[in-house]
Amino acid sequence: MEKFRIRSCRFFNSSTFIFLFLFGYSIYYNIRKVTFTSLEKACHIPFHLCYNKNKYIYRNENAMIKLIALDMDGTLLNSQKEIPQAHIQAIHQAVEHGVKLVLCTGRPLVGVKPYYEQLGLSGDNEYVIINNGCSTHQTKDWKLVDWKELSAEDMLYLDRIAKQTPAQLTLFDEERYLVVNEKPSDLVTYDASLVFTTPTEISLEEAISGKNIIFQAMFLAQPNELDTFEKQFGSQISQRFSGVRSQPVIYEAMPKGTTKATALKQLAQHLEIKPQEIMALGDANNDIEMIQFAGLGVAMGNSSNYVKKLANYVTDTNDANGVAAAIEKFILNQ
Repeated sequence: MEKFRIRSCRFFNSSTFIFLFLFGYSIYYNIRKVTFTSLEKACHIPFHLCYNKNKYIYRNENAMIKLIALDMDGTLLNSQKEIPQAHIQAIHQAVEHGVKLVLCTGRPLVGVKPYYEQLGLSGDNEYVIINNGCSTHQTKDWKLVDWKELSAEDMLYLDRIAKQTPAQLTLFDEERYLVVNEKPSDLVTYDASLVFTTPTEISLEEAISGKNIIFQAMFLAQPNELDTFEKQFGSQISQRFSGVRSQPVIYEAMPKGTTKATALKQLAQHLEIKPQEIMALGDANNDIEMIQFAGLGVAMGNSSNYVKKLANYVTDTNDANGVAAAIEKFILNQ
């Protein structure tokens, strides 16, 4: 049998090719348009098209943002650990539009209060979520209104791991940054200074006595040491706790199932705010669940590529007023 060969045709010239390409694209465009038009009619919802790094995200225009869930380090704060004036102004404008602001941070309370006061916000029904979702405080009197805590067995378990590694174990109660059974390392002392405190040495016996609520634990070590720590113990810790490498030098362990997102979900239900009415902004691995929970998850420009891929939108960096840019785009310009 003679093989079939494609022969050149006089009529198949460049003009014909252009015509066929445009004809095919027209069919694709109209099918796509009809598909989304049908979706809008079926759901009775108009959709808004957002562009994000070659990814299109459709979100409901009618679901106006009522709450901003805002990470602090790497998000609200710039690299100098300061709040840019542009962020303060944009937040105040959003609040004037009736939007609530909830700081959602891994910091303890002592590391949150000065910044919250700098924001100059007031109100009887305002909250902050701290300790990576382990505790929620009402800002009027800083009363603890919701929390999850580590058990004595949890702390004993973590202490056994700490004894097998150069990473230093730290714990957090309502007011203190605690170091278990040893003097704080230079790294721990520096980290404590970033949250406006100094480490307090505590015995394991006192930590597990039940006199104070212990919300979360952290292991601190140099990046290469923590790499080894995570490979050796990360999977083991995650079976019993909510574990996350939030920074190159910090691995955090919270009560199982506790994240910023779980605390945010609980608070949103109390405030009668739906997930699709929340915009969450963050930059690190401990922000991922919160970014995915919110109807509009925004990653900072300084986030890792992994975090960016999980977000609906990528804004500017924390040093380029990324929070202000997101607020202006999705709230002030609605």
